[in-house]
Amino acid sequence: MNVLFVCLGNICRSPLAEAFLKRKYQDHNIESRVDSAGFESFNINEPPDEKANELAKTYGISLEGKARLFLKSDFDNFDKIYVMDMQSYTDIRDLARSDDDLEKVDYLMHLLHPKKKGPIADPFIQGGKDSSKILSLIDQATDEILKMAKKKI
Repeated sequence: MNVLFVCLGNICRSPLAEAFLKRKYQDHNIESRVDSAGFESFNINEPPDEKANELAKTYGISLEGKARLFLKSDFDNFDKIYVMDMQSYTDIRDLARSDDDLEKVDYLMHLLHPKKKGPIADPFIQGGKDSSKILSLIDQATDEILKMAKKKI
């Protein structure tokens, strides 16, 4: 199952989710595409935020890649697109070309709380006090994606 994670700047939450899922897929020999993207152009080609890198290290994960913008072609390249915030959800819905595109999009938090759709707080904005909780939510949500991917094998 090819998965794309999307947050506003593509320098914190979405690269963290990407790194978590890539490691889990690798650990379970699942060959699929996992990537992340954002909507703010001021971060294009920037590496993940240093705070995000420090958070990832606490889980033994390193962040790679550079920020990129979400593209309409991402609808063609990914089976699921998980967003971290309401603005990204709105932006993606506005770019959707069909109902099939829309069906691929969901909040990452929806995996943990199916009756509640909502954002995952941004550690860039929240700062260190909530960072471990945010990271734990991303870890748990990517566990759910792994379970779904294993069922499709």
